[in-house]
Amino acid sequence: MTAPSTFGLSSEARNLHWLLTNLVEEVPGILSVAVVSSDGLLLLSSDETLARARSGPDPHRRGPRGSSADLATVVSGIGSLTVGASKLMDYGPVKHTMVAMDEGSLFVMSISDGSLLGVHGSAECDMSVVAYHMALFVGRAGHVLTPELRSELRKNLESADGGDGTEGAASAEHESAGSPR
Repeated sequence: MTAPSTFGLSSEARNLHWLLTNLVEEVPGILSVAVVSSDGLLLLSSDETLARARSGPDPHRRGPRGSSADLATVVSGIGSLTVGASKLMDYGPVKHTMVAMDEGSLFVMSISDGSLLGVHGSAECDMSVVAYHMALFVGRAGHVLTPELRSELRKNLESADGGDGTEGAASAEHESAGSPR
């Protein structure tokens, strides 16, 4: 995936890119980060940020299969599963989910309107530090992640990818946001 440029983006979109960069650069052990819309579309990823910030034993290692798009798929699936579980159990909305594995962790946190923040961390990451910084990101990003901003972020990713065939999905999101084409 080609990293999107922030040139020409709204101040809100640039702020979200800055928040994501800050999260990746300040929290040790993060392998990949993805912001996913309620319908599972990748809006923002750490691919570019991690490529610049990576320093450690394996500078080429990233998230699942090396792509934040893969992380977005996993985050969307886990988000959907936990929402279904919360409805079945009638305990209210899901705030966050953590999956601990032998060689890493996956964190999923609700942002707003069903959007999700997903972080794939190394086995050495401090889970409480990751969760704390994710909560800061969500607190700062949640109020600005409007349907218009989600559409702008998605279009920016598509232009960076050179049109990867997901244009129809972004158009559907744009329509569901209630905005005319």
